[in-house]
Amino acid sequence: MLKSKIEAFLKQHSIQNNVLVAFSGGFDSMCLLNVLLELNIKPVAIHLNHNWRGEESRKEEENCRKFCIERGVEFYSEILSSDIPHTETAAREARYEFFERCAEKFNSKFVLTAHNADDNAETLLYRIAKGTGIEGLKGIAPARGIFYRPLLTTYRAEIEQYCDEHKLSPNSDSSNNNTKYKRNLIRQNILPELEKINKDTKAAINNLSENARNDAEIINEYLKTLQDKFNTQNFIKYSGALQNRIVYNLLIENGFEYDKKRIEEIVNFINENARTKNGKTLSVTSGTLLFASEKEIRLINEHRVYNISIEECTEKPASFPPDSEGIAYVDLSGVSEYQIRSRKDGDTIHPLGANGSQKLKKYLNYKGVPKDRRDEMLFLCEGSEILWAPTLGISEKIKVKDHPTHILRLERIYGH
Repeated sequence: MLKSKIEAFLKQHSIQNNVLVAFSGGFDSMCLLNVLLELNIKPVAIHLNHNWRGEESRKEEENCRKFCIERGVEFYSEILSSDIPHTETAAREARYEFFERCAEKFNSKFVLTAHNADDNAETLLYRIAKGTGIEGLKGIAPARGIFYRPLLTTYRAEIEQYCDEHKLSPNSDSSNNNTKYKRNLIRQNILPELEKINKDTKAAINNLSENARNDAEIINEYLKTLQDKFNTQNFIKYSGALQNRIVYNLLIENGFEYDKKRIEEIVNFINENARTKNGKTLSVTSGTLLFASEKEIRLINEHRVYNISIEECTEKPASFPPDSEGIAYVDLSGVSEYQIRSRKDGDTIHPLGANGSQKLKKYLNYKGVPKDRRDEMLFLCEGSEILWAPTLGISEKIKVKDHPTHILRLERIYGH
């Protein structure tokens, strides 16, 4: 059953070769790695030694290495810097930075993590306690960017049974017993109490997660039907609930912290400035402003002196300007919804004239863009696909076949 579920997941996401497995050596990741070997998939096992428990951490790394050597699996590990704070958040951020470095090192598009159904239930309870909306209730995503989670519908009991049946010897992390870490508190104290009310609490919570994903999909499908929802005059005609949802999505998509009060503040700001010709700005985070005028709503990096303007094209130009001029004539007729933003993990681009898509990072490397400039750059995007990288080039998706529909310009703002 477990093997067939993982096999179906891999097939669904076309995962076959050049796979990385986040390998802590615990029950979950050892189970996942062993099943992959049974399916004749030989990944690279990547291990981050958090170095929080001294000799115990070192022995766990050695156990992982031994497991891989015995099975002919390539093993790669790093030791986390002692400067990293000993918190759940810092550890998670460090892990994912390590995974991304490994993906680049091994030129892989697939990093498999061993999150399971118990993890998802615990995550939902944590988010409920902290405060969340439908997006948060979706729980852990089965696939996001380069990260894939084949065990997400499998409960820990089934994983432990698999390890026992296959005589595997996983690591046992002693820190999992420390209830100062919120996930451990939920696992050891809160879930058992809830199971006194409903012995199938974990399944019920995971059903809630699935329902939230379905409802969020319906909502987001509806939002896609809205034309120019960041056109201010369109925005102010929407109901208060819809305005809140649009702002909520904007904050979520850009990785910003939010709460009900913050969303309402932004919605009020937009409505108050819906007749302001030159527009005003509101600080969203340190370094990020929300700009609202009678025409448009957009996020701007506070430190930038440039922005992107988009205007309809009424006539075909005699010649097309070079990319370096920061002007592009394009066809946006095939684009359902676009946004202007900074780069994000997972961004790709299909450069004009190229055979296929590539990671934005690789494209910027090829174009020789200094790393210290990349976070300040603006891009025209559709989801995670880059449509225009100003002064560098456009995507094959918006090339002009007959007549351009729009003109894109990189323009100076804030009076510089």
